[in-house]
Amino acid sequence: MLLKNKTAVIYGVAESLAGEFARVFAREGAHVFLTGRNVEKVKKVADDIIAQGGRADFARVDALNEKEIRDHLEMVVRSAGKVDISFNGIGVQDTQNIPLIDMQLEDFTRPINIAMQTQFLTATAAGRIMVKQRSGVILSLTATPGALAYPLVGGFGPACCAIEGFSRDLACELGAHGVRVINIRSAGSPDSRPFLDALAQEQSATESFIHKLEDDTMLKQLPMMADIANVALFLASPLASKITGVTIDVTAGTTNGLNYKIPSIPFVQLQTQ
Repeated sequence: MLLKNKTAVIYGVAESLAGEFARVFAREGAHVFLTGRNVEKVKKVADDIIAQGGRADFARVDALNEKEIRDHLEMVVRSAGKVDISFNGIGVQDTQNIPLIDMQLEDFTRPINIAMQTQFLTATAAGRIMVKQRSGVILSLTATPGALAYPLVGGFGPACCAIEGFSRDLACELGAHGVRVINIRSAGSPDSRPFLDALAQEQSATESFIHKLEDDTMLKQLPMMADIANVALFLASPLASKITGVTIDVTAGTTNGLNYKIPSIPFVQLQTQ
């Protein structure tokens, strides 16, 4: 087990990426402490993990509230003795599909403010504990607009850039204390909650959008939630002990070059040419 006897604190747990991280970490031996504002959703993930033989605790924590974050981490340390991994996957309430010149200021700044406030509060709170331990891993998550100009994403793109910059700077400060800080940049996952909700509401339009995203990738496939969670597992494990201060790209090649002009050619067709 890659995370045997490790303790992981995860914020924003529900039936999406943070929940997937929790399941994968627990499967690999970590004791996961799951948090979110909707305690029913958090409890469901914790119950699923326990039913599979994993170790999970849950609590209602607002990851924008400094006192709640601090009090919860103090409880984790009292219970488990340490904090090995911290991951913040809360939503940032972004507004998209509106041109920037038509967007209201509050809709543009909201995701940037939320992202920076929650990442700063949770990462620095974990960092203070990890510095004393002289070990730990702090993970964050962004998306394609963190590296590539993308239209109609409002403040979400700048929020991704800000998270990635913050992750690098924090890594630079904490590295000498044995603490690693890494960001994961992903393309959208078709099996994540936002896509499933969109498919339920507007199936045809959402399917077209997913196909467009797939066409942008080099692999002509989008990463599923399990793909992203497995990268997080590797980064949180001793196998990645010398990786810090970087963003690991899981966009199937999108941020290195948009491939929408290169069609996917069947292998049989290639053989006959």
